[in-house]
Amino acid sequence: MATTSTPQPDSSSNLSITVESNPSDSRLSELGIQSWPKWGCPPGKYMLKFEAEETCYLVKGKVKVYPKGSSEYVEFGAGDLVTIPQGLSCTWDVSVSIDKHYKFASSS
Repeated sequence: MATTSTPQPDSSSNLSITVESNPSDSRLSELGIQSWPKWGCPPGKYMLKFEAEETCYLVKGKVKVYPKGSSEYVEFGAGDLVTIPQGLSCTWDVSVSIDKHYKFASSS
C-alpha cells in the first residue's frame, strides 16, 4: 500500500534572520549605532529567546545561530548588521568572542 506525505509548513519560516554585510558608514550613522547599548560574550553556546525584534551590529566576533528545532544555521560576524525577529528561539554557537551594539524594537 502506497502512502503519500504532505509537506508540513515550516512554522519558523517567518522567523528569518536578516544579515546586511558591511553596511556603509552613512547607514550606521543614520541608525545611530554608536548610541546603542553594547553587549558581549565569550566563545560558547547560548540558548536565547528574542521577546522583541533585535537589530545588532557586530564590532567583533563570529557566531552561528541555529533556530530551535533546525539543523540549519545563519552565520554572521564582525561588520554585519543583523535583524533577529521577535519570537525566535535559537542557540548561538559563538566561535570568536562577540562585541556588539544592539537595539530592540519598541513595543508601540
